[in-house]
Amino acid sequence: MKVECYDENGAEVYDMIIRHILQEVQVSRSIGDLRVYVDPREPIFIIVVKLEKASQPIVIDDFAEYKFNKEGNEMFIKINDETYLPDLLEKLWKTEGRNKIHQPNRFEVIIDDPQTELKGMVVRDPQDDLRNKVYDAIFRIIPEGFRVIDHKSVGNIIALTCTDEIMKDEWLKKTDEIIEEVKNE
Repeated sequence: MKVECYDENGAEVYDMIIRHILQEVQVSRSIGDLRVYVDPREPIFIIVVKLEKASQPIVIDDFAEYKFNKEGNEMFIKINDETYLPDLLEKLWKTEGRNKIHQPNRFEVIIDDPQTELKGMVVRDPQDDLRNKVYDAIFRIIPEGFRVIDHKSVGNIIALTCTDEIMKDEWLKKTDEIIEEVKNE
């Protein structure tokens, strides 16, 4: 992690704030690199975060078995591990609609007139969860009032250029330079 600022004391304080927020949001170990460029005189705040790879997505086949009943036009899902059941239900409600999903008990889900292909359906993607947590941390780190934001997401790198004035091209170029530095390390 590197905080670049003309004021060394300010950089140290921001470093401490960032570390605290990353611990609070529980993403410290999931960040490969983090760079901040801040100059309140301009005013500009740039943050570039490189994410580590999260674990593989959880697919329905990892925790459930399913079988289609042609006579009743229903899909029966037998839950073997209920850890991901809330995620499955949320996904099915979005794709099929709540009125078509029935849960007679905690180990069974029934879909009336299923339209969604279940084989290989991603139920939870830890990379998306990580990305959401990192965005939460970033928006806690950005200085209050810096609401003019340019966002870039390149692979596993997230970059935000923030100000409370009109965005300048030179700031966006600086962001691109930091992204390239992070990519090449």
